[in-house]
Amino acid sequence: MPNLDSLEEIKRFDKKGVLSSIKMLPDQARQAWKEVNKLEIKKELAGTKNIVVCGMGGSGLGGRVVDSLFEKKIRAPIETFTQYYPPNYVNKDSLVVISSYSGNTEEALSCFNEAQKKGARIFGITTNGKLAKLLEKEKIDCYIFEPTYNPAKKPRLAIGYSIFAFLALLNKTEFITISKEEVGKAFDVLEEYVKEFGPRVSLKNNLAKSAAVKLRGKVPIIVSSEHLTGIAHVFKNQLNETAKTFSASFDLPELNHHLLEGLGGPPKVKEILHFLFYSSELYSAGVKKRYPITQEVVVENSVEYSIYQTRSKIKLEQVMELLVFGSFVCFYLAFLMGVDPSEIPWVDFFKEKLSKN
Repeated sequence: MPNLDSLEEIKRFDKKGVLSSIKMLPDQARQAWKEVNKLEIKKELAGTKNIVVCGMGGSGLGGRVVDSLFEKKIRAPIETFTQYYPPNYVNKDSLVVISSYSGNTEEALSCFNEAQKKGARIFGITTNGKLAKLLEKEKIDCYIFEPTYNPAKKPRLAIGYSIFAFLALLNKTEFITISKEEVGKAFDVLEEYVKEFGPRVSLKNNLAKSAAVKLRGKVPIIVSSEHLTGIAHVFKNQLNETAKTFSASFDLPELNHHLLEGLGGPPKVKEILHFLFYSSELYSAGVKKRYPITQEVVVENSVEYSIYQTRSKIKLEQVMELLVFGSFVCFYLAFLMGVDPSEIPWVDFFKEKLSKN
């Protein structure tokens, strides 16, 4: 089996800079926060009554994270929409955020056109491509950035940009209120866990490495609640793309109303499932009491599970902690499985076939 504590093996394995992109998550966050805060944004954006994020795959992850993180504090509803069109209720009082890392995602471009037809206020987030040209041509508020700290050049590995660009936009337009101190501490937490989960820390002292060992050859089922559901979705996506493994995410209490009965079969499935519970002292009382009972049911059904206990003290910091944890787990799992953590051959195959139809 590949040696997770061998820096030389890891260096030879990581030919496309995936590990470097993960280590640079704090730098991505700082760059996006600083640059979006410098933008001149039309005042009308702050007067909208709902927010829709249109973005596929890695480009839509920031919206999901912020939505669950600030659901009790944001002054307008957020929805992440992953279709060729925004929802029917979008109108002139809506803020539609079009997010496409490449700027060429056909669903995002379609949503841009439909949002324009509906007279919605638009904000774009991209690095280049057709979307950047449209935004500049139409003089639409946007954040077109140089992904300096994503040498792997993959949207899912630019999650620091995605989260903090969206956070900065919502803070700047007063949909949420977040202080410089809170943001600064979030950057510090990212730095702290990049060191703690990084390759130089040995397997016996590294929770990300040990989690990857447990998940090797398994189907990870990520269980979370409340403010952590968005970051659990990020982990699921990265497990799919980076580690090339099937995964799913569920949230409590919803899971308790259906999935427990699904553990009954088929019998062979039990052998490959591994539930990973995201535990937080910040969950509401009603949710917290469900975790040990759910874990008991999982055990009674002969399914493996493990727990990641968050240690950070506030919600934003817990999300940052799990962002780094999940990113490293996916890289280490890819290393253990001997799969390329950078390339996405089946997604590329699909897109090529689609373009010819």
